[in-house]
Parts: sequence; structure tokens; C-alpha cells
Amino acid sequence: MNLDIDFVRAQFPAFEQGSLAGQAFFENAGGSYTCRPVIERLMRFYTQRKVQPYAPYEASRLGGAEMDEARSRLAAMMGVEADEVSFGPSTTQNTYVLANAFRQFMQPGDAVIVTNQDHEANTGPWRRLAEEGFEVREWQIDPETGHLELSKLEELLDERVRLVCFPHCSNVVGEINPVVEITALAHAAGAFVCVDGVSYAPHGIPNVGLMGPDIYLFSAYKTYGPHQGIMVMRRALGEILPNQGHYFNAGSLYKRFTPAGPDHAQVAACAGMADYAEALAWHHGVEGSAAERAMAVHDMMRAHEVQLLQPLLDYLTAKNSVRLIGPADATLRAPTVALALSANGEDVAADLAQQGIMAGGGDFYAVRALQAMGVDMQRGVLRLSFVHYTNKAEIDKLIQALERVL
Repeated sequence: MNLDIDFVRAQFPAFEQGSLAGQAFFENAGGSYTCRPVIERLMRFYTQRKVQPYAPYEASRLGGAEMDEARSRLAAMMGVEADEVSFGPSTTQNTYVLANAFRQFMQPGDAVIVTNQDHEANTGPWRRLAEEGFEVREWQIDPETGHLELSKLEELLDERVRLVCFPHCSNVVGEINPVVEITALAHAAGAFVCVDGVSYAPHGIPNVGLMGPDIYLFSAYKTYGPHQGIMVMRRALGEILPNQGHYFNAGSLYKRFTPAGPDHAQVAACAGMADYAEALAWHHGVEGSAAERAMAVHDMMRAHEVQLLQPLLDYLTAKNSVRLIGPADATLRAPTVALALSANGEDVAADLAQQGIMAGGGDFYAVRALQAMGVDMQRGVLRLSFVHYTNKAEIDKLIQALERVL
């Protein structure tokens, strides 16, 4: 089923703004445009519900109900239970809280596995467990391709490993890692699994229940919502990890790993992300359960992105002056494309801005991955990232601008 790109773009007020007219947005990996239902829900909460939630008076009751709605609807989309979804101020903060829980949970001699493909937010907190005497093992990428080889993981797994942490896809390599297979390997060795989905979820909310990881993390501000970190914590793990919240909330799974009070308005507004996915499903005639509709929307988004991405990859791989980081096959990766150039990535991004292209340059907190691949960190990379609301005209505009700038 082809994605109706005109309908999609009509759901994002950014495309109606004169200040953004004539500019093509290719820094989506840093944060997406916000969809209309999220904006409307946020405005409604701030104007009608901005009181302490869950009290018996009407404004409070409705505010609490909207927060609960966000949790239950996102959980249904991901194929998990409502109380297995929690919100925090950011995915980085959620990961730090989790690392502290594992610090208290693990025993002397236990080990965790991390990768050097990750954004630092999903590797740094786990690596710091080494300071507490735990072993940290690194699953290393191929220095030429950035690929994570499953056989290398198998070599690291043994009965001492308690947790395997890896990205669904890297924010610079872009390759989509096989979550189901990796999870199966880790579980067979007796380890839990934590997946950083921040760079993947913008391309379609995944069915976490079917994939099987114990923890799945992503950021609402990159999935068309407000600035919140969203975490799936499966019950079997969540109930045995030490409580990180208020002691009297220990019996509530979704409160066990949120030591700070949630941002009520932003949590409530996250229901707008579900509204948006439902609107796409309805418009395209998709039926079934919430999880089935979400998967259909996911597949439409991915198909549209792959169709737009392949011509860009073909153009870039034909350039001798460009090193494409990650796969050249669009079906194997997200449309997050990092390029190592002879020039400084930030300087090239500035040149592209003069051509009406919004992009970024630097290391994007993926220093370990770029260093492992031999990228000159003084120059960094140019990163071009898009999502399903990008259209063909914008891809054409990007290629034309790259031709002039490169």
C-alpha cells in the first residue's frame, strides 16, 4: 500500500509555516517535526487541564485520564501491557536510571555487553558499571562497514553475562540490527536485553512484544511528539530489578523506574502520537488490532523511505570523494546517512543551508563508532536524515544541492 504523502504532510503544521518554506529538512535524526494531534493535545492540556492530575474534580480527572490514555494506547501499538510502558524526561535519563538498577541487581563477577556502534547515551551508563567492579565487554563493529556480526556476540556470551545492550540501528551507521535474532541469542545464554530504539522508532513504532527484548527505549520528540523518553520494561525483568522510584510506588511497574515526577502535559500529549498513527491507518483503509494497525503503518512508512533512500545512496556511492557510512542497500538501513568527506562536516552542512537544505555535521554523540571506523574526528561527518514525511521533490533538491556543494 503506497503512503499518501500529501495526507501525511497535511498532519504536520511545520509544512504550513512561511519561515520554513523552501527549506528541506534533513536533520530528522536529531528530532522530528511534531504532528498536529500532539500539538493540539498539548495546547488543550496547558489551557484546560494544567492542574495536579488524578484528583476528583473534573479538570484533574480528565488530565489523569489523558496521561493514562497515552500509556495504554502506545502500549497497545507495541504489543505490550499498559503498565510495561513508562515515561521519563529523556531516553538518556531513563538509561541512567536503568544502569543504577542493574548496579544494585548484579553480583560480583557479572558482566554486561555493550557495542561501539551506539550513541553514547546507550553505552556510557552501562560502561560506568566497570567502576563498580563489574565486567564490561564490547561487541565491536567491523571497522570498514560498521556492521555488528552475530558470531562476534556469540563469542562474548557466557553464563556471567546479565545484560546485552545494543541499538536497533545506529544514528550514524544506519544499519538495522536483527533484534529478534540478537535477543534470542542473549536469552539462550541467560542474559537480559536492552535495545536503544531512538534511531529506529521514527521510521515506524515497532512491535516490541513480538521482537522479545526485555527493555526497549526511544524518544517521543523523534517520533513526532513532545520531549519525553519512552521505555518499555517487560514485567519479568521489571519486577525483579530494584525499585528506583518512591518506596511507596514500588508496587506500580510503570513507576518503579521513574524517580522524578513526570511532565503531565507532555505525557498526555504523547497520545497524539497514537492519534497520528490511527489517522494514517484509517486514511489508508487499514483494519485490525491496534498492534496490527501500527505494524501496517510501520510498513508503509518504511516502504516510502526505502523508495526515496535508494536513489540518494546510489548517487553517493558513485562519488569517489564520499565515504558512505553503513550499507548502500536502502532495505538494510534507516534513512540516516552519515558521510565522511575531505571537508569538515559542519562546514558542508553550513554550505547546504545556503541551498535550502537543513542538515547537520559533527560526531552526533557516536564518537566510539566513528573512531572505530577511522573517521577523522576533526572533520566529523555530514549527516543527512529523513523520515516518511519527506517527499521526492525534497530528495531531488538535496541531490542537486550536494552536487553543487561537493
